Amino acid sequence: MRLKQPWWSVLLATVLMGLVGVTAVAAGGAQFIPILGYREGALKALGISMTNGFIDYVTLLNERDGGIHGVPVVWEECEAVWDASRAVECYERLQAKGPLGTAVFPLTGTPFVSALLERATHDQIPLLAVGVGRSDASEGRVFPYLFNPPVNWWSQNTAKIRFIGQRVGGMAQLKGQKIAHVYANNDFGRDTLPILDAQAAQYGFAVQHLPVPPPGLDQKATWLRVKVAQPDWIILRSSGVMTPTALKEAAQIGFPRDKIVGVHGTCSEPDMRQAGEAALGFLCATWWGTGTHFPLIQEVLQYVYARGKGAGPAQDVGTTRWNLGLLRALLMTEALRTAMRHFGHQPMTSAQVQWGLEHLSLTAASLKALGAEGLLSPFSLSCRDHEGGGGVKFQQWDGTQWQAITDWIAPDQALVRPLVEASAARYAQEKGITPRDCP
Repeated sequence: MRLKQPWWSVLLATVLMGLVGVTAVAAGGAQFIPILGYREGALKALGISMTNGFIDYVTLLNERDGGIHGVPVVWEECEAVWDASRAVECYERLQAKGPLGTAVFPLTGTPFVSALLERATHDQIPLLAVGVGRSDASEGRVFPYLFNPPVNWWSQNTAKIRFIGQRVGGMAQLKGQKIAHVYANNDFGRDTLPILDAQAAQYGFAVQHLPVPPPGLDQKATWLRVKVAQPDWIILRSSGVMTPTALKEAAQIGFPRDKIVGVHGTCSEPDMRQAGEAALGFLCATWWGTGTHFPLIQEVLQYVYARGKGAGPAQDVGTTRWNLGLLRALLMTEALRTAMRHFGHQPMTSAQVQWGLEHLSLTAASLKALGAEGLLSPFSLSCRDHEGGGGVKFQQWDGTQWQAITDWIAPDQALVRPLVEASAARYAQEKGITPRDCP
């Protein structure tokens, strides 16, 4: 259900999403959720399907269950165009919405996290940055209002190195290997520099960091450096147009795409199709499954699309970005469900949702009950741990679709957690923050 909006926003929603109108509900008995989407701009191919997946899951809860524990969910979408300043405008406009104010802000990317962290901390509103944002935010004692489950960027990177280790015959065989790190030169791209350097020292491989100015259309000089260096592997940290551009440049210099491992932002089908034959064999890391075979996604098709209430085209259902959007909504609504079990079946406040997030546990049994077995790995959050330690799997582009080539690979928490705590401690010292006590 949607809150009543100005006529122009309804028209925009109709054009962009194929909707025929907006339903108003009595706000007093509903849980309000803000959506910071990006249906415009350079990354719209990623943002549209992800936003639709998020809305489709919330629609499923309303259509199938009457909401969460009988509490209907209403939302309002604000166009952020993958721009930090627009994200701030959306936050300021939406934070007071709903009967109790916005209880949680789901965020889609690192720039939004960077822009809103201090505001949300001041306002004591939890930010749910699923799998993105600054990795040291996993330390809940320093970042009480920022959550990045089920696996942060640093943990994802340790899984990549473990995957490469498997490919070369064992972790001991990493010694002497050369890895080029081609990354977007922004907060998102730079986030894994510390963990890569730590892993290079631990395993004895050489890493060469090669920054690419966003948006990443001009990479010829970078790939000439790759050609000269002749690395054994490349870790590609990109999103949007940078990804197909990188794959085309790799093809031009003859670098094998089955030796390039991308972050989950590179797993978009539109980007692969844009790259054409240059994408064949490309590998990417992801913490969720693709396809429509999961029982939960079949229920979305049954209760939402079969009733003509889908947010976008049915062919997007099951794609990587749509599934990501669905899981972002699932994690948020399961935190709400957890809070409602404790505080009562009514709209939740931001403090109650923070409690719900810190007590969120998605076990193998609960994921199976949700119809999401295999869609993501089990994880649990706590006051101290806002990440959860979920697993990562790897898939390969066959020219038409992604093929999973591994089971869940566990991140190296023994390496990641001390780095998280040390980085968070430096942040606390810089900002004059006293870390809170956790049970």
